[in-house]
Amino acid sequence: MATIALVDDDENILTSVSIALEAEGHKVKTFEDGAAALEFINATPPDMVVSDIKMPTMDGMELLRRIRQNSSLPLIFLTSKDEEIDEVLGLTMGADDYVKKPFSQRLLLERVKAVLRRNQAGETPTEEEEKKIMRRGELTLDPMRHACTWKGQPVVLTVTEFLILEALAQRPGFVKSRDALMDAAYDDQVYVDDRTIDSHIKRVRKKFRQVDKEFDSIETLYGVGYKYKDAS
Repeated sequence: MATIALVDDDENILTSVSIALEAEGHKVKTFEDGAAALEFINATPPDMVVSDIKMPTMDGMELLRRIRQNSSLPLIFLTSKDEEIDEVLGLTMGADDYVKKPFSQRLLLERVKAVLRRNQAGETPTEEEEKKIMRRGELTLDPMRHACTWKGQPVVLTVTEFLILEALAQRPGFVKSRDALMDAAYDDQVYVDDRTIDSHIKRVRKKFRQVDKEFDSIETLYGVGYKYKDAS
């Protein structure tokens, strides 16, 4: 199991999330601000960081910036609903995923598990894992590692983005409503609005177009939802 650095200035979150992660077998180190966490990370790098954004001394954004100067250490942000600008900035800086407060423990544990798997993407899949890999034309999705490639080139998606794309690619040509994509990507105890799904789709398209400027496999059906177009 993984060693996880948990960073938040809310003592209740530190306690409850630590208990949940430790119940899954992980070793958890807790910190109330980014500066203390960074000192630990530099001295004894953990396997993952789960961090709040708004904190005293050093906030989550600055912590991520410092980490990304010399490391690709996986990081998940815990963020409030009103921090959409921070979310976009954090993804640009290299955050691996977001979990919005308030969140269920099950949702966070699934996100942690998925990011850890994706970080192991360099390992050769077993025969059983190979059977679960989805191939749709130029698209390849490895759900065990949350790894994605387009025309053989890696496309780095957050866990939420991966789950949305996977839901679309499962049945090419079939329309998925925003509600269906919410169900695929989020815990049933967490509400997100239509605009959140639209923002995720926009970022997915942008990431694919950085690899292939002609990418157009995700089609919008206004007022209905989205569908994946498989050209193969």
